[in-house]
Amino acid sequence: MLKKFAILFLLATPIPLAAQDLGQKPPETVAVETTEEEGLTGMITYQGNLDDLGIAIPTFATDRNAPTPANTSGTAALGRAIADVVYNNLRNNGLFKPTGPGALPVPSYPEITSPAWGTWSSRGSEMLVHGYVRAGADGRLTVGCYLYDVALNKELARAGWVVPPVDWRRAAHKCADLVYSRLSGESPFFDSRIAYIAETGPKDNRVKRLAIMDSDGANHRFITNGRATALTPRYSPDYRRLLYLSYVDGNPRIYVYDIGTGRQTLVTQSRNPTFAPRWSPDGRWVLYSMAVNGNTDIYRVSANGGASTRLTDGPGIDIGGSYSPDGSQIVFESDRSGAQQCYVMNADGSNQRRISFGGSRCATPEWSPRGDQIAFTNASSFNISVMSPSGGGVRTLTNGWQDEAPTWAPNGRVIQFFRTERNSGRTALYQVDLTGRNERRLSTPVDASDPAWGPILP
Repeated sequence: MLKKFAILFLLATPIPLAAQDLGQKPPETVAVETTEEEGLTGMITYQGNLDDLGIAIPTFATDRNAPTPANTSGTAALGRAIADVVYNNLRNNGLFKPTGPGALPVPSYPEITSPAWGTWSSRGSEMLVHGYVRAGADGRLTVGCYLYDVALNKELARAGWVVPPVDWRRAAHKCADLVYSRLSGESPFFDSRIAYIAETGPKDNRVKRLAIMDSDGANHRFITNGRATALTPRYSPDYRRLLYLSYVDGNPRIYVYDIGTGRQTLVTQSRNPTFAPRWSPDGRWVLYSMAVNGNTDIYRVSANGGASTRLTDGPGIDIGGSYSPDGSQIVFESDRSGAQQCYVMNADGSNQRRISFGGSRCATPEWSPRGDQIAFTNASSFNISVMSPSGGGVRTLTNGWQDEAPTWAPNGRVIQFFRTERNSGRTALYQVDLTGRNERRLSTPVDASDPAWGPILP
């Protein structure tokens, strides 16, 4: 059974009496029990666009430069590294244009809870992110994060986390999430992970391995060795497992990989072509598509294995299957009308109806975690688009040569996808927000495809 840790927020002192214990680096993930109010208080005086908001993120202070396995130069250097992660999270998401620690003075430890307001107002900063890092006697680190409104000389939010040294980046992501949520009003997403398919080798003999990493590309790890082709990974809702499709000796198998133990569980196998396994929101079921005698339909099977239930039963090719957040509906693609289009049905396969129209082809639909949008590959132009669950409000977000396979950030406001280059055929991961203006490439050590964004970490 998972051990539960309490989430407690810092008092108005840089020496914390209690902070959220983030536990160990996955495979162990911890359930968080809320025991106090989140302490998000105060007003924001700024009324302009967020991308014009002056946010200063100086180096996180330390009470003493203590040695730590997280940084060979000690907690002083680690404070700079943490601030850099917070800065890059906020800058790369495209919503803000912060100033990072490299261009700012380093605050003293007492200034963390008593800012030198004049220093920051003279620099034109409307918001200030202060923080600290301390090394404990048990070897763990305590990281504090404070958000201030400089014009009001007032604290807006604060939180603290206790982490093993290897997990210092998680505390930095949590701090960035705190700032992002407080200023944007949106749910957080930085402290999350991404699974994808790592590709190497020539075009006609690609090696495809399962890999995972943090939302910013750090802490990269290969999961499979490449002896068997891996495709279409998806995190389980509790982050403990990865669902993926594997071809061994040419035969498709759907596996669940336990990240904690490294064990694999076979969910289902067949000699028939099999595609696109997906979790149900409660983690109990797996959707997948299978071609039998030239007809491809969508099936459901228990995540523990067993007999499969066919949900579609008509002529044509029915592929995919992404549940709505409440698990009541499934969006999928089908060519039953003569071209690839997107359809919605009830979770039991009933009430199937087409939702995409307008002349473009619709493929690889993915329901937003918020339930308000469906992302899909516009298979006519190979760009990423979104629409409402009823099929209205279609907007195209990207303009690459071949963009496909969208997957949502946990907050439902950023989409990740992979892009294939026109001439070389190389693939890479990209992110874009719902405005379509903030697009960036995510660095990976090798070519990348089939991304899957997991939920926010506990």
